[in-house]
Amino acid sequence: MSEPLAPPCARAQALAALLEPDPTRKAALALALRDDLCAARAHIDAAQVVQPAPGAALPGRPARPELMPAQQMPRRNPRDPKGHAALLHSIAHIEFNAINLALDAVWRFTDLPDDFYRDWIGVAAEEAEHFSLLRAHLHNLGSAYGDFPAHNGLWDMAEKTADDLLARMALVPRTLEARGLDVNPSIRAKLAAAGDARGAAILDRILADEIGHVAIGNRWYHWACARTGRNPLMAYDELAEAYDAPRIKPPFNREARLQAGFSVEEMAWLERAI
Repeated sequence: MSEPLAPPCARAQALAALLEPDPTRKAALALALRDDLCAARAHIDAAQVVQPAPGAALPGRPARPELMPAQQMPRRNPRDPKGHAALLHSIAHIEFNAINLALDAVWRFTDLPDDFYRDWIGVAAEEAEHFSLLRAHLHNLGSAYGDFPAHNGLWDMAEKTADDLLARMALVPRTLEARGLDVNPSIRAKLAAAGDARGAAILDRILADEIGHVAIGNRWYHWACARTGRNPLMAYDELAEAYDAPRIKPPFNREARLQAGFSVEEMAWLERAI
């Protein structure tokens, strides 16, 4: 009798989802990966060598939206219907990139604890849910993902930190995604003031989940610091300078950051560094 086939490697499945260019399919693959892992239809092999095919584009993305530098992005007035849709589109694009960031962490970094991969697979699935909610809301407002230009700041930092787990955890979840905690309340207020109760409710869901995502980034940043004997505060300064990370600026959502694992000492350091 032949041996039963082993379940597929979750890290290889994460790479397949990352390479998928169609947003609907990518979101579905991220959700399926979480479900497969929970149901033991996929397994984690931290040591397996997982590589994209030569010449494969990372990440897979559709032809639209047009990507442009963040400094060239047009300003958006959420009280104007087109500006309102453009604002929602920008958030949807952030969530699309966040799916890719989580999937990239799963396949790229080897020989880490199983919980690392489980955490980021869960994040990828929740980001897929956020993207799907925003995309459906855009559709109901008469727009679609791809209708407006977008910038690629999140993925640009992922590429810079591709070879350094500590830098990735420091500068993506703890810097760029944590910034989402800070700006979420003001964006939510703009949507609510424009009469978009559904958009405001989606922002509430995103904030609740993103606190958990940033907490995961904090957990693995501190784990990586401990593994290498680095002081978390000093290491952050050094990494931010080495990788030319965006300067952290107020206002800070202090309550959300504390819930997400930033210590009182770290918050005092952030506030002093202004």
